[in-house]
Parts: sequence; structure tokens; C-alpha cells
Amino acid sequence: CRYLAVQLSPAIPVFAAVLFLFAMATLLRTSFSDPGVIPRALPDEAAFIEMEIEATNGTVPQGQRPPPRIKNFQINNQIVKLKYCYTCKIFRPPRASHCSICDNCVERFDHHCPWVGNCVGKRNYRYFYLFILSLSLLTIYIFTFNIVYVALKSLKIGFLNTLKETPGTYPSMSLTVLTVLEVLICFFTLWSVVGLTGFHTFLVALNQTTNEDIKGSWTGKNRVQNPYSHGNIVKNCCEVLCGPLPPSVLDRRGILQQEESIAQEGSCPRAPGTQEPPATQGPGQAQEGHSVLSPQVPAPSVSDTEMPEEKQRTPGHLPVPSPDAGRAEH
Repeated sequence: CRYLAVQLSPAIPVFAAVLFLFAMATLLRTSFSDPGVIPRALPDEAAFIEMEIEATNGTVPQGQRPPPRIKNFQINNQIVKLKYCYTCKIFRPPRASHCSICDNCVERFDHHCPWVGNCVGKRNYRYFYLFILSLSLLTIYIFTFNIVYVALKSLKIGFLNTLKETPGTYPSMSLTVLTVLEVLICFFTLWSVVGLTGFHTFLVALNQTTNEDIKGSWTGKNRVQNPYSHGNIVKNCCEVLCGPLPPSVLDRRGILQQEESIAQEGSCPRAPGTQEPPATQGPGQAQEGHSVLSPQVPAPSVSDTEMPEEKQRTPGHLPVPSPDAGRAEH
């Protein structure tokens, strides 16, 4: 506001612009960064894990429910369960969870935020926290100086006269009326934004996630202590907000190789009675793979004249000798 810059200090609009740019930067960083997606198991890895599970649990009789796929892991003298993800075919690391919206397992999963359009996890939680913190400060800043503007104008010429002077953006509304509307909007926005920031500040101080708080993992009936908490607010805040970030394990520029796609197609079961179409061959090339004729069941010999036109041999194909011809030579 030019009035506040002239009457009070030119740093007021500058600081508001800095807060706005910082909030937008952290918003974009949260939206477009990897939250800590865990890659899914390859077909060979998934088959190996299935073999391990079957060797551990044994064969389950038909009609009985198989035992849950869980591994116990000890962290700071606390037993933590590693659950198996049937979608990703892996045992999820501690504090990881599968997001139903992104359809991926995310390390240290906090929640899926629709406002940023991304999951909030281990690799982008600090940027999400800085975003809501800067947004809360910006909302409080605008709310405060809007009230200051209306108060200073009202002290000089009165509140009613302030509402009538200085036309604003719309011809029928004054600049002060728009300021009052901003005050009302900021007042109702403060409860949600500041409340969300306070809730996540509480979680950071305890080194806890939103997912764990909703499920009551460390405050439920079991009364299990949080094994990830250091028992100190400063240490918890330093670990969550200032700790080293693990590198992303996603290959964003990776290309699926043709051999992998062929292997996946070959692993798919075929319907009984279906055969794989023969590969076309050029002139002079020998046919690779298994022979079409089976040695146990000889195929009836049919001459070219008796065969239909579409079934006759083409010049590029080699004739397949019949089993009777082989016996005659011997």
C-alpha cells in the first residue's frame, strides 16, 4: 500500500512481497519434488519375495485365510512391524505407507495434500512446513497492516468518511471498503492456515507424522513410546527440518527396455489352445527355435497341389522333411 509506505515505512510492501515470493517458491518446491517414492519390485524380485514368504509360512490349506505378511524390526528397543504392500510387491520400510491417490509407497509418509497436488513425505516435508509457515506469516502480516491502514485513515477524517473517499478498483467501491473486505477474508483464513501450521509444529516437536497421529500409533491403547523421538524438542526439529535429505531413487529419464517388456509379456499366462504366431522370415534365412512337427505325432503329408493357395509354401520358406523320408534314407 502506497499510503503505508509513505506514512510509516517503505519496507512494509517490500517485506510483504518477499513473503509472497518465498511462499510461492516453497509451494512449487513441494509440488514438483519427489516426496520419497519407493520403487516397485521387479518381476524377479517379486518372485523371490513370494518364494521367501511361502518358505516361511508354508502351504496354506484351501479355504483358510493366509497369515498376514509382516516382518518384525527393532528400533530403539521397540518392535516395529514392516507390512507387505500387495501393489508394489515389497515390504515397506518403517514409517512408509502406500498412497491410494498417487498409487505409490512413500517413505515417511505424512499425508496427501490436494492443495499442493502431491504427497508429503520424507523428501519434501520441510518445504511443505516452510510453505504453510510463510503463508501464515503472510496472512497475519496482511491482516495486521490492513487494520493499521483503516485505523490511521479513521483517526484523521473518521471511519464513515474514510469509507466514502478514494475510489478503488471498482467505481462503486472505495479503497477502504476493499481493505475491510481483505480484513474479513484474512480473519476467516487465519483459523485454518494458522491452525494447520500449529498442528504441524506440534508434530515436528514430537518427530511424528500426520499418518501416525491419525492412526494413534504411539498414543493409542498399546501405550508404545515413539522410537523415533529423541526426547528433546530441539533435536526433533533439527532432524525433521535440517537433517540430510536422502537422494531420490526414481529414474525420471529412464526408458523401459524392450527386453523387459517382452519378458513381462512372456510371463503372462496364455489361454489353452492358443499358439504364438510364427515370426516372418526373409529369403535365405533359416527358421530358429523348435520345429513345428512333433517327432511323436507325424503330420500327414499334403502336396502343394492339394493345399489351398494361402497355405502353399512361399519361396522364402524352407521345406520341412517328413519323418517317412528320413526313414527311407536309412
